[in-house]
Amino acid sequence: MAISSKYIFIAAMDVEAEYEELFNEVYDNEHVPYLMEVPGVISVTRLKGEQFSLAIGGEEVSKPAANPVYSAIYEIESPDVLKSEAWATAVDRGRWSREVRPHASNKHHTMFRVL
Repeated sequence: MAISSKYIFIAAMDVEAEYEELFNEVYDNEHVPYLMEVPGVISVTRLKGEQFSLAIGGEEVSKPAANPVYSAIYEIESPDVLKSEAWATAVDRGRWSREVRPHASNKHHTMFRVL
């Protein structure tokens, strides 16, 4: 994934197991498409953490899945995108705010400037 923007916003969270299917369906089919309509949003990539192992210093080290498990990487033109009226409207559109958000927890939001 080549980064073409100057800023990366990451939203990460966990979701209750019994709502995971709904979470993924709404995120992919409603939430991301609505946010992609916001001026200044360039791309969105969703991730799910997995356990893994890697070699470091001559030994294999096991690592747990990311915490929180789900992340979305938003390439944006500016941090101001997140304060816009278009973002505020899009983030609450569809089933996300009433059917999904109440079942999400351990939420983390971070901003990065691409060097």
